[in-house]
Amino acid sequence: MKKTKILRTLTCLFALAYGATSPNILAQENPKEEITDPVLLSLAAGYKATFTCSSYFLSGRTIEQINGDELHRIYPEYRAALAQLPAAVIDEDNKFISVHYSENYPPRIAIANDRLGCKQLPAGLDAKSIEVTKGISGKDNIARQKQTFWPQGDKVKGRLFMNTRKGRAFKNQLARAFDRKTYGEGTETTAVLVIKDGKIIGEKYRDGFDKHTPQRTWSVAKSIAATILGAAIYDEKITLKDSNLLNQWSSANDPRRDITLENLLHMASGLDNGPRGNRTDDIYFGGGRVIDHAATRRLIVAPGSRWYYANNDTMLAMRTLREKMSVEEDSPAAFNAYPFDALLDKIGMHHTYPETDWNGDFILSSQVYTTARDLGRLGLLYLNNGVWPYGKNEERIFPKWWADYVQTPAPSQPPDRSDGSKRFGYGAQFWLLGGFENLPDDSYAALGNRGQSLVIIPSKQLLIIRRGFDDNGGARFDVARFASDMVSQLSDSGPGN
Repeated sequence: MKKTKILRTLTCLFALAYGATSPNILAQENPKEEITDPVLLSLAAGYKATFTCSSYFLSGRTIEQINGDELHRIYPEYRAALAQLPAAVIDEDNKFISVHYSENYPPRIAIANDRLGCKQLPAGLDAKSIEVTKGISGKDNIARQKQTFWPQGDKVKGRLFMNTRKGRAFKNQLARAFDRKTYGEGTETTAVLVIKDGKIIGEKYRDGFDKHTPQRTWSVAKSIAATILGAAIYDEKITLKDSNLLNQWSSANDPRRDITLENLLHMASGLDNGPRGNRTDDIYFGGGRVIDHAATRRLIVAPGSRWYYANNDTMLAMRTLREKMSVEEDSPAAFNAYPFDALLDKIGMHHTYPETDWNGDFILSSQVYTTARDLGRLGLLYLNNGVWPYGKNEERIFPKWWADYVQTPAPSQPPDRSDGSKRFGYGAQFWLLGGFENLPDDSYAALGNRGQSLVIIPSKQLLIIRRGFDDNGGARFDVARFASDMVSQLSDSGPGN
């Protein structure tokens, strides 16, 4: 009994030291009600399976850490169901995770697939039916990167500005992002990276994270998707004005034929994307396919006539690329390789894992695991207007007008909040932060749930990346105020001043 008690105490202390919560604490913080709804239990099991799979196999996180961060403070409606689920079962040999939720139905399963991350299998598929397929390997790229200097590689020349005498005030300001109160009560920061004039000047991680630890981007993935689509436009695979996008919409009587790729990028498809367009749980956690859920929505307003934030619009934009590339349903390999060939490998984003559904369609509205440094590389590409000058040969990745395009206000903009306050503006899969908290007018950002952000300020040649595990439904990290404070601090005492 004493050993058990001591072990529980040490577990709790370990969790608190990491800003995390142990499985026992997790269960205690959820209502002690018996959940019997198989729909909710299946979704909760899918949530647990996919987050455990990605965090365990891609990020190298322990089950304790996953329970304390990735599976803690999640969507409130899933918490009770998640608390009563049994522990995830790990198959190390075949690299899959299974989570049981019913005595008479197969568990929910997520399987790792090299650089394509983890994919959920259809609900009801038994583990005995799993076919392990070969994914896309990136081990050689990662090995070479360790020997190369930033931004193509990992090595950094000299001391970071934050570690110099002149940079002390900046370092202290950066550290406030981790104090769980300055930028939002109870917020949980895991990483902050600041890049000025192409150089890393500040970098800090919470215990358990480092420059090689990928974390789910949530909706920052939308901006990665936009960059891949920009590359596809440069490669002349698609155009912004393309319509008649999907085979499912090809009937002459289907008004969805009029939706353009540009409408999708502007969050203005006109489709009925439900009361909350940011919730696509059947795909994210239910093991559903993009073509069964996102592509079957009906048109309710004219395309381009209203802004409505919808995960489906991003997923459909990527599905459009697949169909324009004429990739067969039973052979998505060329399409799945395209993000790596056209973007990720060219700019050194070797710790980035874009995930797919079991049909091979990217869920690039949310399901990408990546590092703070890889997001920094993405930001550098935009500061360089689509040119990557850091490799052996300078290379253009997307059209020279694309960086301006994604930060140009879309024709339809987000409405004000119910209290009358203004929301950030919207471009093409990027948010517009200019003017908020006195940020420069050209400030724009990739933003995601639970506090993921990449802020790009071209006029300052500045990138500010923040990663976290903020409460899903609780306090949000004030990214605009943090970015503004960084700008002010660097204006007062930054490099070159």
